[in-house]
Amino acid sequence: MLVLSRHRDESIMIGDNIVITVVDVRGDKVRLGIDAPTDIPVHRQEVYDAIQRERTKGRDEKNVSAD
Repeated sequence: MLVLSRHRDESIMIGDNIVITVVDVRGDKVRLGIDAPTDIPVHRQEVYDAIQRERTKGRDEKNVSAD
């Protein structure tokens, strides 16, 4: 894992078209702004995990129906 330090209003580039900017820092919370093309999904980890669980659940239900 690459670990970078940034101050408020500083950015990190990922590839040529994704920019992550530190918008605010308050205590132990950091607010990030993400500028990415609309065809690249961007989710918080807990939302991504829920999406993956739903996809797996849907696949499992299809497999049970096909049996």
